[in-house]
Amino acid sequence: MRSLAIAATVFGLLAPTAGFAHHGWSSYDAEKVIKFTAPLTAVSWRNPHGAAQVAYQKQNWTVILAPVARMEARGLTEAMLKPGETVTLEGYPRRDGTTEMRIERITVKGKTVELR
Repeated sequence: MRSLAIAATVFGLLAPTAGFAHHGWSSYDAEKVIKFTAPLTAVSWRNPHGAAQVAYQKQNWTVILAPVARMEARGLTEAMLKPGETVTLEGYPRRDGTTEMRIERITVKGKTVELR
């Protein structure tokens, strides 16, 4: 019984650390919301997070989406995000100036989906 309690305590201490190590959202500037409309050039429908590429103002942007299950639960499907599809993206840019953003919401074909 004692070893079970120790194992539970260790897991409880390590589980939050794994979550923080995975996300690293602090590299995005939540004080600076950006929004633009652009065509998708590539889409990766995968976990732990989907991703896409867009061409905006002569730059290629990497777009960090939500986990697949969350996107699908909120009505965003892989079929909606195809290269060439124009989308409106709203999210946070990276603090270091890299052309990458963490998306909070996406509008495609007139439908807005909250991703966080």
